[in-house]
Amino acid sequence: MTSSYMRIFCLAAVAGLVGLSGQSPEGKDILPDESLKGWTRIPIPAIDGLKPKMQWRVDAAQHALICAGDGQHEWLRYDQELGDFVFQVDWRFTPRSPDEKRYNSGIGIRLSKYGEIWYQAQTGLTGGYLFGENFADGAIKRFNLSKEMKENRVKPAGEWNHYEIRAQGDRITLAVNGEVVNELPGVGLRRGYIGLEAEGFEVTFRNLKLQALP
Repeated sequence: MTSSYMRIFCLAAVAGLVGLSGQSPEGKDILPDESLKGWTRIPIPAIDGLKPKMQWRVDAAQHALICAGDGQHEWLRYDQELGDFVFQVDWRFTPRSPDEKRYNSGIGIRLSKYGEIWYQAQTGLTGGYLFGENFADGAIKRFNLSKEMKENRVKPAGEWNHYEIRAQGDRITLAVNGEVVNELPGVGLRRGYIGLEAEGFEVTFRNLKLQALP
């Protein structure tokens, strides 16, 4: 087969995949528009009540979602309930003073609708790891895998980080900047929602790519 025919064949194959799944092999871009349609603010904790101040905005020029971090503790929840999926996202903190070490945010994974049960990929200078409240053995139990983190691969404030999160069956896997650092087996909640966390620091998210798994 000539190189020209091979190129046409490959393009046709990719087009076929997109047509069948409705998304590219890299995943569907779920960045909202400026109205944030398809996303909902959820207070943390869920019973705390939602405050009126809006701290989320979309920067169309950067193709990015920015949380100012100057409002309440909350999730911005993607409103499509998901089963198995791979979610990729880039994020970075806006630097404060050189001595600031408390940068804090996170990526919610398989959240219950109002966040009562939650799994989170932590974003902070201390590293990327999984923690939250798992439903197991008929009860909700807190877990924290920071000590099981293979290495701290998070870059300093102001630099972009890339997370790839795979939720499949009863396992959640977190890769930070190209390497797996944490895995959680025995996940009790098999369907849920993605969320981005506001927790007092300005953080920018981009390249929000979601791939549903069969």
